[in-house]
Amino acid sequence: MRKHLHRPPSGMLAGLDVRIDRPHRISAPQCISVGDRSWIGADALITPIVEYAGQRYSPRISIGRDVYIGPHVYLAAIRSVIIEDECVLSEQVYINDCSHGLHPDAGPIMAQPLVHGGDVRIGKGCFLGYRVAILPGVELGPYCVVGINSVVTKSFPAYSMLAGSPARIVKQWSAAEQAWLAPEQPM
Repeated sequence: MRKHLHRPPSGMLAGLDVRIDRPHRISAPQCISVGDRSWIGADALITPIVEYAGQRYSPRISIGRDVYIGPHVYLAAIRSVIIEDECVLSEQVYINDCSHGLHPDAGPIMAQPLVHGGDVRIGKGCFLGYRVAILPGVELGPYCVVGINSVVTKSFPAYSMLAGSPARIVKQWSAAEQAWLAPEQPM
């Protein structure tokens, strides 16, 4: 039988019927909001980074309603990561809005301040497959599907099916055809 956290960590803004499996690592819960009926899987690491290498940040991680976050998912922000309603983040998904400073003359990498690469927004109803990585500055429009092991380095419009490293559009939803079609086909 799985163990569940029946109450969100103190300070976290959580809606009704939020399920958070144990074990988990949630830091700075006051910087996290989770919508009604969302489920965070075991061993998730959700980290709004408030301070690092002597720098202070004002992070926000917002998880919408009816969102499923699989086991071993990693979410980190120094400014903003937003997961809109009805999204699925499969196991081991990685989403981050920052990177380490990499200046060769600024000392050890782990001692350098983090660099904000752009806010991240995952649109309503998106599905992120196993081990997908979403890099800083990415915005996915509603109802995107991202295939296994894809690395998303730029933003994509709604109803796009993505795959690869770096990810590219392999299909788009056609409302007229009610099907996913290759991009070169008329929509």
